[in-house]
Amino acid sequence: MHKVMTRPRPRPATTRPPGRTDPRHPSTARTSATPRTPRTPTRPVRPLRTPPQPPPHPTELFTERLLLVLSGQKPVHWAARHIAHTAFDDLSRLAEQTPLNVNGRRPTVHRIGHYEPRPGVYEVFARIGAGPALRALAFRLHLGADQRWRCTAVEVGAPAK
Repeated sequence: MHKVMTRPRPRPATTRPPGRTDPRHPSTARTSATPRTPRTPTRPVRPLRTPPQPPPHPTELFTERLLLVLSGQKPVHWAARHIAHTAFDDLSRLAEQTPLNVNGRRPTVHRIGHYEPRPGVYEVFARIGAGPALRALAFRLHLGADQRWRCTAVEVGAPAK
């Protein structure tokens, strides 16, 4: 029997020995007068977990979309795939007047409400703050066969004079 014994090869030093610091870098250099403080194990800080939020209601999504178009911040064709039938013509006519753009201020949604005359249909009303007055926005949503919501009617209340 021929037995071969090998010695482990010495590894090249790739790291410094523990406790040494580089004296060329003052931020890491430690003087002999500085006492060593014992390290206390610290628990990693975890961010607070927030519960998952439910998706926004379709009435909220469409109110924001119509608000952007009617205030002139987005073009009408930006919302075209979400508008059906003659509502696109109504929205185009209303968007030319930019009824919710007052002195270049962004309009704000004050309240959204809806009524469900039958399943899959919402009649939505919203109060919009446009400048010093509140405006009314009303629209109708239908749930299509492809399970997508589409706006089928749009109206904006005239400002009180």
